[in-house]
Amino acid sequence: MLDRILLSGYKSIKDMNLELRNLNVLIGANGVGKSNLISLFKLFNYLLSNSLQQYIALSGFADAILYYGARRTPQIVATFNFSTPSGKNVYHMRLVNAAQDTLIFADEAISFSRNGIEGQAPITSLGAGHRESKLLDEEHFLNTANPKFNQRTARVIKSIMQRWRVYHFHDTSSDAKIKKQGYINDNHYLRNDGGNLAAFLYQMRQKNEMHYKRIVTVLKSVIPFFGDFVLVPNAINPDYIILNWREQDVDPDIIFGPNQLSDGTLRLMALITLLLQPQPPELIIIDEPELGLHPYAISVLAALLKSASRQTQIIVSTQSVTLVDQLEPEHIVVVNRENDQSVFARLNEQDLVTNSLDSPELINEGDETAPSKRIINEIPEYKDNKVLIGPTVAKEIGLPKLRERCAHFNEWLGRIENLSLRIPG
Repeated sequence: MLDRILLSGYKSIKDMNLELRNLNVLIGANGVGKSNLISLFKLFNYLLSNSLQQYIALSGFADAILYYGARRTPQIVATFNFSTPSGKNVYHMRLVNAAQDTLIFADEAISFSRNGIEGQAPITSLGAGHRESKLLDEEHFLNTANPKFNQRTARVIKSIMQRWRVYHFHDTSSDAKIKKQGYINDNHYLRNDGGNLAAFLYQMRQKNEMHYKRIVTVLKSVIPFFGDFVLVPNAINPDYIILNWREQDVDPDIIFGPNQLSDGTLRLMALITLLLQPQPPELIIIDEPELGLHPYAISVLAALLKSASRQTQIIVSTQSVTLVDQLEPEHIVVVNRENDQSVFARLNEQDLVTNSLDSPELINEGDETAPSKRIINEIPEYKDNKVLIGPTVAKEIGLPKLRERCAHFNEWLGRIENLSLRIPG
Protein backbone atom coordinates (compact mmCIF):
# COMPACT_ATOMS: atom_id res chain seq x y z
CA MET A 1 0.00 0.00 0.00
CA LEU A 2 1.21 3.47 -0.91
CA ASP A 3 1.03 5.32 2.41
CA ARG A 4 2.23 8.82 1.59
CA ILE A 5 3.54 10.99 -1.25
CA LEU A 6 5.74 14.02 -0.62
CA LEU A 7 6.11 16.09 -3.77
CA SER A 8 7.43 19.54 -4.66
CA GLY A 9 8.13 21.49 -7.83
CA TYR A 10 6.01 19.35 -10.16
CA LYS A 11 3.71 21.18 -12.61
CA SER A 12 1.08 23.07 -10.51
CA ILE A 13 2.14 21.32 -7.29
CA LYS A 14 4.55 23.51 -5.34
CA ASP A 15 4.48 21.41 -2.14
CA MET A 16 2.32 18.41 -1.28
CA ASN A 17 2.26 15.99 1.62
CA LEU A 18 -0.58 13.58 0.90
CA GLU A 19 -1.59 10.62 3.05
CA LEU A 20 -3.25 7.90 1.00
CA ARG A 21 -5.84 5.33 1.97
CA ASN A 22 -7.41 2.37 0.19
CA LEU A 23 -9.79 4.57 -1.80
CA ASN A 24 -8.78 8.15 -2.68
CA VAL A 25 -11.12 10.27 -4.81
CA LEU A 26 -9.75 13.63 -5.98
CA ILE A 27 -12.37 16.36 -6.44
CA GLY A 28 -12.05 20.02 -7.37
CA ALA A 29 -12.68 22.56 -10.12
CA ASN A 30 -11.04 22.46 -13.53
CA GLY A 31 -7.36 23.37 -13.52
CA VAL A 32 -6.73 22.91 -9.79
CA GLY A 33 -4.21 20.09 -10.23
CA LYS A 34 -6.04 16.75 -10.08
CA SER A 35 -4.75 15.63 -13.47
CA ASN A 36 -1.24 16.75 -12.60
CA LEU A 37 -1.11 14.30 -9.71
CA ILE A 38 -2.42 11.56 -12.02
CA SER A 39 0.31 12.44 -14.53
CA LEU A 40 2.97 11.90 -11.84
CA PHE A 41 2.16 8.19 -11.98
CA LYS A 42 2.48 8.28 -15.77
CA LEU A 43 5.96 9.75 -15.23
CA PHE A 44 6.80 6.71 -13.10
CA ASN A 45 5.44 4.33 -15.74
CA TYR A 46 7.99 5.82 -18.14
CA LEU A 47 10.76 6.02 -15.52
CA LEU A 48 10.42 2.30 -14.73
CA SER A 49 10.63 1.34 -18.40
CA ASN A 50 13.89 3.27 -18.85
CA SER A 51 12.09 6.04 -20.76
CA LEU A 52 12.14 9.07 -18.44
CA GLN A 53 13.70 11.26 -21.12
CA GLN A 54 10.94 10.29 -23.52
CA TYR A 55 8.29 11.35 -20.98
CA ILE A 56 10.05 14.69 -20.49
CA ALA A 57 10.09 15.32 -24.24
CA LEU A 58 6.44 14.29 -24.72
CA SER A 59 5.40 16.58 -21.83
CA GLY A 60 6.98 19.69 -23.35
CA PHE A 61 10.43 19.31 -21.78
CA ALA A 62 11.62 20.42 -18.35
CA ASP A 63 10.31 23.99 -18.44
CA ALA A 64 6.74 22.69 -18.83
CA ILE A 65 7.11 20.15 -16.01
CA LEU A 66 8.76 22.31 -13.35
CA TYR A 67 6.47 24.46 -11.19
CA TYR A 68 6.20 27.80 -13.06
CA GLY A 69 9.23 26.91 -15.14
CA ALA A 70 12.94 26.35 -14.57
CA ARG A 71 13.70 29.96 -13.62
CA ARG A 72 11.37 29.82 -10.64
CA THR A 73 11.74 26.12 -9.75
CA PRO A 74 15.01 24.35 -10.54
CA GLN A 75 14.06 20.87 -9.30
CA ILE A 76 11.37 18.26 -8.63
CA VAL A 77 11.57 16.32 -5.37
CA ALA A 78 9.41 13.23 -4.80
CA THR A 79 9.34 10.69 -1.97
CA PHE A 80 7.07 7.65 -1.94
CA ASN A 81 6.44 5.72 1.28
CA PHE A 82 4.75 2.36 0.90
CA SER A 83 4.17 -0.74 2.98
CA THR A 84 4.68 -4.43 2.32
CA PRO A 85 3.83 -7.28 4.73
CA SER A 86 7.48 -7.33 5.91
CA GLY A 87 8.11 -3.62 6.38
CA LYS A 88 8.27 -0.05 5.08
CA ASN A 89 9.85 0.96 1.76
CA VAL A 90 10.95 4.43 0.62
CA TYR A 91 11.79 5.61 -2.86
CA HIS A 92 13.22 9.14 -3.16
CA MET A 93 14.30 11.12 -6.21
CA ARG A 94 15.39 14.65 -7.00
CA LEU A 95 15.36 15.74 -10.63
CA VAL A 96 17.13 18.97 -11.60
CA ASN A 97 17.00 21.11 -14.70
CA ALA A 98 19.88 20.40 -17.08
CA ALA A 99 21.13 21.42 -20.52
CA GLN A 100 18.81 21.01 -23.51
CA ASP A 101 15.76 21.68 -21.33
CA THR A 102 15.74 18.25 -19.73
CA LEU A 103 15.89 16.76 -16.24
CA ILE A 104 18.54 14.53 -14.70
CA PHE A 105 18.88 12.85 -11.32
CA ALA A 106 20.59 14.98 -8.68
CA ASP A 107 19.73 12.25 -6.19
CA GLU A 108 18.02 8.88 -6.17
CA ALA A 109 17.72 6.74 -3.05
CA ILE A 110 15.92 3.77 -1.49
CA SER A 111 15.45 2.27 1.96
CA PHE A 112 13.70 -0.62 3.68
CA SER A 113 12.77 -0.77 7.39
CA ARG A 114 11.76 -4.19 8.64
CA ASN A 115 8.65 -4.49 10.83
CA GLY A 116 9.40 -4.75 14.55
CA ILE A 117 12.58 -2.66 14.37
CA GLU A 118 12.36 0.87 15.75
CA GLY A 119 13.42 3.85 13.68
CA GLN A 120 13.99 4.41 9.99
CA ALA A 121 16.63 2.34 8.20
CA PRO A 122 19.51 4.28 6.60
CA ILE A 123 18.74 5.45 3.09
CA THR A 124 20.96 4.13 0.29
CA SER A 125 21.90 6.60 -2.43
CA LEU A 126 21.88 5.32 -6.00
CA GLY A 127 24.07 8.18 -7.16
CA ALA A 128 23.62 11.39 -9.13
CA GLY A 129 24.02 12.71 -12.65
CA HIS A 130 22.23 9.86 -14.44
CA ARG A 131 19.48 10.45 -17.01
CA GLU A 132 17.54 7.23 -16.33
CA SER A 133 16.70 5.48 -13.05
CA LYS A 134 19.38 3.31 -11.42
CA LEU A 135 16.59 1.11 -10.01
CA LEU A 136 16.77 -0.77 -13.29
CA ASP A 137 20.54 -1.32 -13.09
CA GLU A 138 21.07 -4.29 -10.76
CA GLU A 139 24.85 -4.30 -11.26
CA HIS A 140 24.95 -0.80 -9.77
CA PHE A 141 24.16 -2.26 -6.31
CA LEU A 142 27.30 -4.39 -6.30
CA ASN A 143 29.25 -1.24 -5.39
CA THR A 144 27.09 -0.37 -2.35
CA ALA A 145 27.82 -1.16 1.32
CA ASN A 146 25.33 -4.03 1.54
CA PRO A 147 24.93 -5.20 -2.07
CA LYS A 148 22.59 -8.18 -1.59
CA PHE A 149 20.25 -6.31 0.78
CA ASN A 150 20.13 -3.22 -1.45
CA GLN A 151 19.64 -5.31 -4.58
CA ARG A 152 16.74 -7.14 -2.94
CA THR A 153 15.21 -3.86 -1.71
CA ALA A 154 15.49 -2.33 -5.18
CA ARG A 155 13.82 -5.38 -6.74
CA VAL A 156 10.87 -5.16 -4.34
CA ILE A 157 10.43 -1.40 -4.85
CA LYS A 158 10.76 -1.73 -8.62
CA SER A 159 8.32 -4.66 -8.85
CA ILE A 160 5.69 -2.80 -6.81
CA MET A 161 6.00 0.48 -8.69
CA GLN A 162 5.96 -1.26 -12.08
CA ARG A 163 2.52 -2.63 -11.25
CA TRP A 164 1.04 0.82 -10.65
CA ARG A 165 -1.41 1.33 -13.53
CA VAL A 166 -2.94 4.58 -14.83
CA TYR A 167 -6.21 3.94 -16.71
CA HIS A 168 -7.81 6.33 -19.15
CA PHE A 169 -10.67 4.84 -21.19
CA HIS A 170 -11.55 8.06 -23.02
CA ASP A 171 -10.61 7.01 -26.55
CA THR A 172 -13.64 5.31 -28.11
CA SER A 173 -13.13 6.73 -31.61
CA SER A 174 -13.40 4.52 -34.71
CA ASP A 175 -9.62 4.00 -34.56
CA ALA A 176 -9.53 3.13 -30.84
CA LYS A 177 -7.70 -0.11 -30.04
CA ILE A 178 -10.60 -1.32 -27.91
CA LYS A 179 -12.67 -1.55 -31.12
CA LYS A 180 -10.01 -3.33 -33.16
CA GLN A 181 -8.91 -6.94 -33.34
CA GLY A 182 -6.16 -7.67 -30.82
CA TYR A 183 -3.57 -10.36 -30.23
CA ILE A 184 -5.29 -13.08 -28.22
CA ASN A 185 -2.27 -13.70 -25.94
CA ASP A 186 -2.03 -10.02 -24.93
CA ASN A 187 -3.91 -10.86 -21.74
CA HIS A 188 -1.52 -10.64 -18.76
CA TYR A 189 -3.05 -7.37 -17.56
CA LEU A 190 -5.69 -4.91 -18.79
CA ARG A 191 -3.94 -2.19 -20.77
CA ASN A 192 -4.37 1.45 -19.76
CA ASP A 193 -6.63 2.25 -22.74
CA GLY A 194 -8.59 -1.03 -22.61
CA GLY A 195 -7.14 -1.96 -26.01
CA ASN A 196 -6.84 -5.64 -25.10
CA LEU A 197 -10.25 -5.95 -23.38
CA ALA A 198 -11.42 -8.79 -25.64
CA ALA A 199 -8.26 -10.86 -25.06
CA PHE A 200 -8.31 -10.11 -21.32
CA LEU A 201 -11.96 -11.20 -20.95
CA TYR A 202 -11.36 -14.30 -23.11
CA GLN A 203 -8.50 -15.40 -20.86
CA MET A 204 -10.58 -14.67 -17.74
CA ARG A 205 -13.47 -16.78 -19.01
CA GLN A 206 -11.06 -19.66 -19.56
CA LYS A 207 -9.32 -19.48 -16.17
CA ASN A 208 -11.58 -17.47 -13.81
CA GLU A 209 -15.12 -18.15 -14.96
CA MET A 210 -16.63 -16.98 -11.66
CA HIS A 211 -15.16 -13.50 -12.06
CA TYR A 212 -16.16 -13.41 -15.71
CA LYS A 213 -19.78 -14.25 -14.84
CA ARG A 214 -19.77 -11.57 -12.16
CA ILE A 215 -18.71 -8.97 -14.76
CA VAL A 216 -21.50 -10.06 -17.10
CA THR A 217 -24.07 -9.96 -14.27
CA VAL A 218 -23.14 -6.40 -13.27
CA LEU A 219 -23.19 -5.27 -16.90
CA LYS A 220 -26.69 -6.72 -17.30
CA SER A 221 -27.87 -4.77 -14.25
CA VAL A 222 -26.76 -1.50 -15.87
CA ILE A 223 -27.27 -2.29 -19.58
CA PRO A 224 -30.68 -4.03 -19.85
CA PHE A 225 -30.22 -5.13 -23.48
CA PHE A 226 -26.80 -6.75 -22.92
CA GLY A 227 -26.74 -10.54 -22.99
CA ASP A 228 -23.13 -11.69 -23.01
CA PHE A 229 -19.80 -11.27 -24.79
CA VAL A 230 -19.14 -13.44 -27.82
CA LEU A 231 -15.42 -14.03 -27.49
CA VAL A 232 -14.26 -16.32 -30.28
CA PRO A 233 -10.84 -16.31 -31.96
CA ASN A 234 -10.85 -15.09 -35.55
CA ALA A 235 -11.68 -18.01 -37.88
CA ILE A 236 -9.04 -16.98 -40.42
CA ASN A 237 -6.35 -15.98 -37.93
CA PRO A 238 -7.00 -17.57 -34.50
CA ASP A 239 -4.25 -15.46 -32.93
CA TYR A 240 -6.63 -12.47 -32.98
CA ILE A 241 -9.92 -11.68 -31.27
CA ILE A 242 -12.43 -8.80 -31.22
CA LEU A 243 -14.97 -7.59 -28.62
CA ASN A 244 -18.19 -9.06 -30.04
CA TRP A 245 -21.39 -9.37 -28.02
CA ARG A 246 -25.05 -10.33 -28.25
CA GLU A 247 -28.30 -8.94 -26.92
CA GLN A 248 -30.39 -10.53 -24.19
CA ASP A 249 -33.50 -12.53 -25.22
CA VAL A 250 -32.63 -12.18 -28.91
CA ASP A 251 -31.58 -14.81 -31.43
CA PRO A 252 -28.07 -15.85 -30.20
CA ASP A 253 -26.89 -16.13 -33.81
CA ILE A 254 -27.19 -12.35 -34.18
CA ILE A 255 -23.77 -11.00 -33.21
CA PHE A 256 -22.85 -7.35 -32.72
CA GLY A 257 -19.42 -5.74 -32.75
CA PRO A 258 -17.78 -3.05 -30.59
CA ASN A 259 -18.70 -0.36 -33.13
CA GLN A 260 -22.35 -1.00 -32.29
CA LEU A 261 -21.87 0.06 -28.66
CA SER A 262 -22.21 3.61 -27.38
CA ASP A 263 -19.05 5.31 -26.08
CA GLY A 264 -20.36 5.20 -22.51
CA THR A 265 -21.25 1.50 -22.73
CA LEU A 266 -17.80 0.63 -24.06
CA ARG A 267 -16.10 2.58 -21.27
CA LEU A 268 -18.38 0.96 -18.69
CA MET A 269 -17.39 -2.52 -19.93
CA ALA A 270 -13.72 -1.63 -19.46
CA LEU A 271 -14.29 -0.10 -16.01
CA ILE A 272 -16.33 -3.01 -14.66
CA THR A 273 -13.73 -5.47 -15.96
CA LEU A 274 -10.94 -3.44 -14.37
CA LEU A 275 -12.62 -3.37 -10.95
CA LEU A 276 -13.88 -6.97 -10.90
CA GLN A 277 -10.79 -8.74 -12.25
CA PRO A 278 -9.46 -11.58 -10.05
CA GLN A 279 -5.91 -10.22 -9.58
CA PRO A 280 -5.87 -6.40 -9.79
CA PRO A 281 -2.61 -4.42 -9.68
CA GLU A 282 -1.49 -3.07 -6.29
CA LEU A 283 -2.48 0.47 -7.27
CA ILE A 284 -5.14 1.50 -9.80
CA ILE A 285 -5.30 5.13 -10.94
CA ILE A 286 -8.33 6.20 -13.00
CA ASP A 287 -8.83 9.60 -14.64
CA GLU A 288 -12.46 10.78 -14.88
CA PRO A 289 -14.16 7.35 -15.01
CA GLU A 290 -17.62 8.95 -15.14
CA LEU A 291 -17.18 10.26 -18.70
CA GLY A 292 -20.23 9.37 -20.80
CA LEU A 293 -21.92 7.29 -18.08
CA HIS A 294 -25.58 7.41 -17.06
CA PRO A 295 -26.18 8.52 -13.42
CA TYR A 296 -27.27 5.00 -12.42
CA ALA A 297 -24.13 3.55 -14.00
CA ILE A 298 -22.08 6.05 -11.99
CA SER A 299 -23.80 4.85 -8.81
CA VAL A 300 -22.88 1.26 -9.64
CA LEU A 301 -19.34 2.43 -10.37
CA ALA A 302 -19.13 3.98 -6.88
CA ALA A 303 -20.17 0.67 -5.29
CA LEU A 304 -17.57 -1.19 -7.35
CA LEU A 305 -14.82 1.27 -6.39
CA LYS A 306 -15.55 0.74 -2.70
CA SER A 307 -15.70 -3.01 -3.10
CA ALA A 308 -12.49 -3.22 -5.16
CA SER A 309 -10.62 -1.01 -2.68
CA ARG A 310 -10.76 -3.87 -0.16
CA GLN A 311 -8.40 -5.81 -2.40
CA THR A 312 -6.32 -3.06 -4.02
CA GLN A 313 -5.56 0.63 -3.59
CA ILE A 314 -7.38 3.10 -5.86
CA ILE A 315 -6.87 6.75 -6.79
CA VAL A 316 -9.60 8.41 -8.86
CA SER A 317 -9.88 11.90 -10.31
CA THR A 318 -13.49 12.98 -10.88
CA GLN A 319 -15.85 15.89 -11.47
CA SER A 320 -19.00 13.84 -10.93
CA VAL A 321 -21.30 14.96 -8.11
CA THR A 322 -23.24 11.69 -8.51
CA LEU A 323 -20.10 9.66 -7.88
CA VAL A 324 -19.03 11.71 -4.86
CA ASP A 325 -22.53 11.47 -3.34
CA GLN A 326 -22.15 7.68 -3.15
CA LEU A 327 -18.85 7.81 -1.23
CA GLU A 328 -17.89 8.35 2.40
CA PRO A 329 -16.09 11.52 3.58
CA GLU A 330 -12.89 9.58 4.32
CA HIS A 331 -12.62 8.67 0.63
CA ILE A 332 -12.47 12.29 -0.55
CA VAL A 333 -9.39 14.44 -1.24
CA VAL A 334 -10.29 18.06 -2.02
CA VAL A 335 -7.97 19.84 -4.46
CA ASN A 336 -8.00 23.65 -4.49
CA ARG A 337 -5.94 26.35 -6.15
CA GLU A 338 -4.43 28.74 -3.60
CA ASN A 339 -1.66 31.27 -4.15
CA ASP A 340 -0.95 29.84 -7.61
CA GLN A 341 -0.45 26.29 -6.38
CA SER A 342 -2.48 23.11 -6.01
CA VAL A 343 -3.45 22.26 -2.45
CA PHE A 344 -4.51 18.69 -1.56
CA ALA A 345 -6.45 18.12 1.67
CA ARG A 346 -8.52 15.33 3.16
CA LEU A 347 -12.21 16.13 3.53
CA ASN A 348 -13.03 16.76 7.18
CA GLU A 349 -16.09 14.72 8.06
CA GLN A 350 -17.24 17.10 10.79
CA ASP A 351 -16.99 20.07 8.41
CA LEU A 352 -19.10 18.14 5.93
CA VAL A 353 -21.86 17.58 8.48
CA THR A 354 -21.69 21.16 9.77
CA ASN A 355 -21.59 22.96 6.42
CA SER A 356 -23.86 20.80 4.24
CA LEU A 357 -27.12 22.24 5.50
CA ASP A 358 -29.17 20.41 2.85
CA SER A 359 -27.45 17.08 3.42
CA PRO A 360 -29.70 14.16 4.43
CA GLU A 361 -26.86 13.16 6.76
CA LEU A 362 -28.12 15.87 9.16
CA ILE A 363 -31.21 13.81 9.94
CA ASN A 364 -31.14 12.79 13.64
CA GLU A 365 -28.54 15.46 14.47
CA GLY A 366 -25.47 13.79 13.05
CA ASP A 367 -23.71 11.61 10.55
CA GLU A 368 -23.44 8.54 12.79
CA THR A 369 -27.20 8.40 13.46
CA ALA A 370 -28.25 9.10 9.87
CA PRO A 371 -30.66 6.65 8.17
CA SER A 372 -27.95 5.13 5.97
CA LYS A 373 -25.80 4.33 9.02
CA ARG A 374 -28.75 2.68 10.77
CA ILE A 375 -29.41 0.56 7.68
CA ILE A 376 -25.75 -0.50 7.62
CA ASN A 377 -26.07 -1.64 11.24
CA GLU A 378 -28.87 -3.99 10.15
CA ILE A 379 -27.49 -4.90 6.69
CA PRO A 380 -23.66 -4.53 6.67
CA GLU A 381 -23.49 -5.34 2.94
CA TYR A 382 -25.45 -2.15 2.24
CA LYS A 383 -22.35 0.03 2.84
CA ASP A 384 -20.58 -1.01 -0.37
CA ASN A 385 -23.62 -2.01 -2.44
CA LYS A 386 -26.24 0.70 -1.87
CA VAL A 387 -27.26 0.89 -5.52
CA LEU A 388 -27.75 -2.88 -5.75
CA ILE A 389 -29.33 -3.59 -2.34
CA GLY A 390 -31.32 -0.35 -1.97
CA PRO A 391 -33.87 -0.99 -4.79
CA THR A 392 -34.41 -4.58 -3.57
CA VAL A 393 -35.13 -3.41 -0.01
CA ALA A 394 -37.42 -0.61 -1.23
CA LYS A 395 -39.38 -3.07 -3.39
CA GLU A 396 -39.73 -5.43 -0.44
CA ILE A 397 -41.11 -2.65 1.79
CA GLY A 398 -43.43 -1.31 -0.89
CA LEU A 399 -44.27 2.24 -1.96
CA PRO A 400 -47.42 2.65 0.20
CA LYS A 401 -45.48 1.84 3.38
CA LEU A 402 -42.62 4.15 2.41
CA ARG A 403 -45.07 7.01 1.83
CA GLU A 404 -46.81 6.33 5.10
CA ARG A 405 -43.61 6.36 7.19
CA CYS A 406 -41.66 9.09 5.31
CA ALA A 407 -43.50 12.40 5.27
CA HIS A 408 -40.94 14.31 3.21
CA PHE A 409 -40.74 11.51 0.64
CA ASN A 410 -44.53 11.43 0.40
CA GLU A 411 -44.63 15.22 -0.05
CA TRP A 412 -41.97 15.04 -2.79
CA LEU A 413 -43.90 12.32 -4.67
CA GLY A 414 -47.06 14.37 -4.31
CA ARG A 415 -45.42 17.38 -5.99
CA ILE A 416 -44.37 15.15 -8.90
CA GLU A 417 -47.91 13.73 -9.22
CA ASN A 418 -49.40 17.24 -9.21
CA LEU A 419 -46.93 18.32 -11.83
CA SER A 420 -47.84 15.43 -14.11
CA LEU A 421 -51.55 16.37 -13.87
CA ARG A 422 -50.73 19.83 -15.29
CA ILE A 423 -49.07 18.42 -18.42
CA PRO A 424 -51.59 18.39 -21.34
CA GLY A 425 -52.46 14.92 -22.60
